[in-house]
Amino acid sequence: MKPVHTLALGLALSAALLGGPARAAGASDTDAERAARWQEIAKSIFGDRKIEPTDTLVKIDAPARALDAALVPITLTMPEKDKIKAIHFVIDDNPSPYAAHISFGPAADPAELKLRVRVNNYTNVHAVAETRDGGLYEATQFVKASGGCSAPMGMSDEEAMKGMGDMRMKFAEGQPGKPVEATLMIRHPNFSGMQMNQVTRDYTPARYINKLTVTRGDQTVFTLDGDISISSNPVIGFGLNPEGKGPIKVAASDNQGGRWEHSFTVPSPSN
Repeated sequence: MKPVHTLALGLALSAALLGGPARAAGASDTDAERAARWQEIAKSIFGDRKIEPTDTLVKIDAPARALDAALVPITLTMPEKDKIKAIHFVIDDNPSPYAAHISFGPAADPAELKLRVRVNNYTNVHAVAETRDGGLYEATQFVKASGGCSAPMGMSDEEAMKGMGDMRMKFAEGQPGKPVEATLMIRHPNFSGMQMNQVTRDYTPARYINKLTVTRGDQTVFTLDGDISISSNPVIGFGLNPEGKGPIKVAASDNQGGRWEHSFTVPSPSN
């Protein structure tokens, strides 16, 4: 499996050589054009592995029309969670289509995952579930949005970077024997490299979280490999196996060598 950022660069170069996104992306594309683009992306990520459609292994909940293209909420549900090893999330018409690869560990309850992404064009989004027996199964949804990857932060770069790496975590009230719902919030601008500094009129260099590892005790909850399609100040909702023990440790790193760690105590469930 190719690292997300390496794949994104390869796709961007290929698209530039072929006249790709500037030519192909947009609201007027036909279903055949979108299908052909997905086949190219899927081959770049998965090679010749077969991907089957599914209505049960993974489902996408995304707005049909985004209110804010730079903060598009995505919920992925996995009704047959015990079969799921990993999820690959792809935004077909983004400059960097391979938005995230999430691998679940034994401390995870992978029934649901929430995140916020940038969407740069009217596009299909794909969630590919990778099962423990090596199968690949896809769900697809069409999202109407425009300009999410180049949308300015609304503040200076310096302000956007203040407190970079700060983390918070919220827990829903839990019950004994039930999965624990957690929400991780990380302060980081996740600059896409396509945003223009409103003062200097220069493009801000890309700086984004490319690796996130969440553990509980000595067990992995999940790892996330990301790219520029993850929104600024990432917010990720996930589930914890109720049998897990110990504090949660989060380690995040970005493509410019930044690294941050933080630990959180999981509250005891209510009776």
